[in-house]
Amino acid sequence: MNVIDHPKHGSIIYHPSILPLHRGASAINWTLIEGDKKAGFTVFWADDGLDTGPILLQKECAVEPNDTVDTLYNRFLFPEGIKSMVESVQLIADGKAPRIPQPEEGASYEGIQKKSNAKVNMAQPAEVIHNWIRGHDKVPGAWTVINGQPVTLYGSSMLTGSVPAGQPLEVEGASQPGVVAKNGLVLYGTDGKALVVKNLQFEDGKMIPASKYFSSGESSSVDLTDDEKKMADEIRNIWKGILSNVAAIEDTTDFFKSGAASMDVVRLVEEVKQKCAGVQLQNEDVYMATTFQDFIQMFVRKLRGEDQEEELVIDYVSLATKEANNMTLKMPYQCFINGAFEDAENGKTYDTINPTDGSVICKVSYASVGDVDRAVAAAKEAFDNGPWGKMNPRDRGSLLFKLADLMEEHQEELATIESIDSGAVYTLALKTHVGMSIQTFRYFAGWCDKIQGKTIPINQARPNRNLTFTKKEPLGVCAIVIPWNYPLMMLAWKSAACLAAGNTLVLKPAQVTPLTALKFAELSVKAGIPKGVINILPGSGGMVGQRLSDHPDIRKLGFTGSTPIGKQIMKSCAVSNLKKVSLELGGKSPLIIFSDCDMDKAVRMGMSSVFFNKGENCIAAGRLFVEESIHDEYISRVVEEIKKMKIGDPLDRSTDHGPQNHKAHMDKLLEYCEIGVKEGATLVYGGKQVDRPGFFMEPTVFTDVEDHMFIAKEESFGPVMVVSKFKDGDVDGVLYRANDTEYGLASGVFTRDINKAMYVSERLEAGTVFVNTYNKTDVASPFGGFKQSGFGKDLGEFVITLSRL
Repeated sequence: MNVIDHPKHGSIIYHPSILPLHRGASAINWTLIEGDKKAGFTVFWADDGLDTGPILLQKECAVEPNDTVDTLYNRFLFPEGIKSMVESVQLIADGKAPRIPQPEEGASYEGIQKKSNAKVNMAQPAEVIHNWIRGHDKVPGAWTVINGQPVTLYGSSMLTGSVPAGQPLEVEGASQPGVVAKNGLVLYGTDGKALVVKNLQFEDGKMIPASKYFSSGESSSVDLTDDEKKMADEIRNIWKGILSNVAAIEDTTDFFKSGAASMDVVRLVEEVKQKCAGVQLQNEDVYMATTFQDFIQMFVRKLRGEDQEEELVIDYVSLATKEANNMTLKMPYQCFINGAFEDAENGKTYDTINPTDGSVICKVSYASVGDVDRAVAAAKEAFDNGPWGKMNPRDRGSLLFKLADLMEEHQEELATIESIDSGAVYTLALKTHVGMSIQTFRYFAGWCDKIQGKTIPINQARPNRNLTFTKKEPLGVCAIVIPWNYPLMMLAWKSAACLAAGNTLVLKPAQVTPLTALKFAELSVKAGIPKGVINILPGSGGMVGQRLSDHPDIRKLGFTGSTPIGKQIMKSCAVSNLKKVSLELGGKSPLIIFSDCDMDKAVRMGMSSVFFNKGENCIAAGRLFVEESIHDEYISRVVEEIKKMKIGDPLDRSTDHGPQNHKAHMDKLLEYCEIGVKEGATLVYGGKQVDRPGFFMEPTVFTDVEDHMFIAKEESFGPVMVVSKFKDGDVDGVLYRANDTEYGLASGVFTRDINKAMYVSERLEAGTVFVNTYNKTDVASPFGGFKQSGFGKDLGEFVITLSRL
C-alpha cells in the first residue's frame, strides 16, 4: 500500500468488468461463462489488490451471442479502455475524479480457472454450454470426453437454422449424440437447441478442425521433392533457433512440449513465411500440426496448394443443365448461404421462365424467412469473426480482381444465361449486362486500398493541442435487392462497392431472373471469397425483401425498383433499426430535341433512349419533346428505322429487339398502350404483341401526347416512345413541361448550340443529363436520381463513402 499510495494523487487500475461483479484476474472469461448480457470495464482507485477500491469511472457494452474474449477485447475493452484511462487521468488532473465506494450487493469473486475444473457439463441448455466453452477459449480450454479421451473444445457458436447432415458422435454426458458436420461438431443441450464447435484439441496437443474428426488420422504422408527437402532442412533450423533447449529437432519433436509459447508461434510463422514468400501460413496452423513431421507435411501441402478448401459441389440436376447458344449451361438453382448451395429451408421451389418461348428453364429454390435469418447470421459471422474484415485491403482487392477475371472467363456463359432468363439480346448482354459488370468489379477492386480518412484542423482550446481525424470503417452486413431488367449488372453496381469497402452482403435477385446471380455466387467461391461474405436468396420480394428491410443485424439496404416499393422499404428500414438506405426508383426521363440538332444522331440516339434493352431501362426516355418545325420529319424517320429492326430470338446475333421480361409485364404494356389510345394520343406504330411464341412487344410510337395524359406522366418501362411537340424557340416552356414530373432520374437534350445545351442541362431536374448522347454510363461516374426517383448513388468514387462510416 505504501507503493500504491506513494504518487501524489494515488494510483488507479483498469479492470475488465463492471465492478463489483467478477472481481479477480479472469473477469472477461467469467462475463462470458455466466452469460452476462453486458460487459464492460471499471477504472478504480487502487486498494490492497482485491479490486475493491472506490470507482472512478465505468463503461459497458452489450455482449453479442457469439462474442469471445478476443472479440470483446478488440471491439470494446481495449479501444474504449485506452480512451477511458486518458479520461480518468484528465479527471484527476482537473480535480474532478470521483471516488464512489463499491457496493457489496452483487459483488462476486471468481478465481482463475484450471484445466481440471474446466470440464463441460453437457446436461445443460445449449446456451449455457456455449457460454462455458467460449468463456474458457483459449485458456485453459473447456473439455469433454469423446471415445474415452479428453478433448478440448474451441470456437463455439450458437447454431442458427437447421442442423446440417453429418456423422453422429457420442459425447459423454450429452442429452443426445453430437453430429460431425461440414461446419464443425454440433452439440445439443437439454433444451434441444444446438451449438457448433469449430476445433478440437487432443491430449497430445494436436488440434484439428472438428469437421475432420472422423478423417483426422486418414491423411497419408506426402513424399517430398529434393527442393522440398531442402526447404524442410531450413525450417528445421528455424525450429532449432526457437527451441534452443532441444539438442536436436527430430521428426517427433513437439513444438509446445519442447517449451514453445504463443510468442514463439508468431516467430515461427513469420520466419517460415519470410523463407518462403507466398505460402499462406497462420498461427492456428502451428496448433494443428505440433510435431515437426506434421508441420512439414502441412507446410508442403500448403506449398503445393493441396490444402485449399474442398471444391464447391453443386447438385446439377437435369433441369439446371441446358443446351443453348452452342454450349452446355450449368446453372446453380439453390439458395447460396455461407459458401454453399442448399435447398430452401421449407423445400419450396418455383419455375423460372424463358421469355423467348415461355418454357421453364429450371426450378429455383424459393427462400423463406428462416433462410434470410441464416444468411444474415452467416454474413454477420463473416464480418465479425471471418477473414474478410481482418484482410489487408490490397488482398481483398486481389480477390475482387480475380472474381472479375473469372467473370470474363465465363462471359459467354453468363451472357447466354442472361439472355434466356431475362430476354436480353445476347450481343447486348455480352457487352453491357456482363461487360459492364466485369468493369465494375475491376474498378472497385482498385479502390480497396485507396479508401482514406483525413485529419481535420480544429480550434485548439489552449493550452491543449488536439488532433482530430476520421477513419472510414465498413458498415457491416448490407442487403441488396435488385431488379429484373439488368440482373447481373445491377448486382455488380451495388455489390462491388459494398465488398470493396469491406462489408458482407445478402442479395435478393428479382424472382423472375435469379440465374446469373446464382452463377455469380459459384464464381465467387472459385475466386476465393470467404464463406458468408456473399449470400444469394432467390424468391419473393414481398417476403425476402421485407425481412431484409426489417432485420436488425443489417446496417444498410440498397434497392432498385418501383417508387411505391421503395417507400415501403424506407419505412421498414426506419422502424426496424434506422439502417442506411439507398434507393434507385422509377423514372419518366425527358429528352428534348431542338430543331438545330444533328438529325441523324438525334434519330439514332432517340430510338436508343427508348428501345435500348427492349425499353426495360430505368433511364429510358419516358417522353420525347420534339421542336415543332422538325417534329413530322423526326417521327417519319423514326418509324422508317423501326421497320428495319429485327424482332426475334435474343440468341440470334442479328436480332435487334428481344422479348419482354415476363408475361405480367407484357400484359401491363398492352394495357398502357390501350390507355394511350383511349385518351386521344395518336398511335403511329406498334402497340401490339408480336404474333409468335414468347412475350414479344412491337416497338411502339405515340404522338400528339398532351401533358395531362396517363402515358405522359407514367413510366411504361417498355418499348413505347411517347412524343410531344413544343413550339419553336420556346426553351423555357419545354423546360417547365420536362420538369413537371415527380421523377428525376435522367434526362437529355439534343442541340448544336452549346449555350442552349448548357442552359437546358443546368435547369433539368435530374441526376444525369445527357447532351447529344443517351444511355452513356460509366463505372467511374456516379449514378442516381432526385425527387421520387430516389436518393443515394451507384458507381464512382462517391459511392465508396456510402459504404463506410
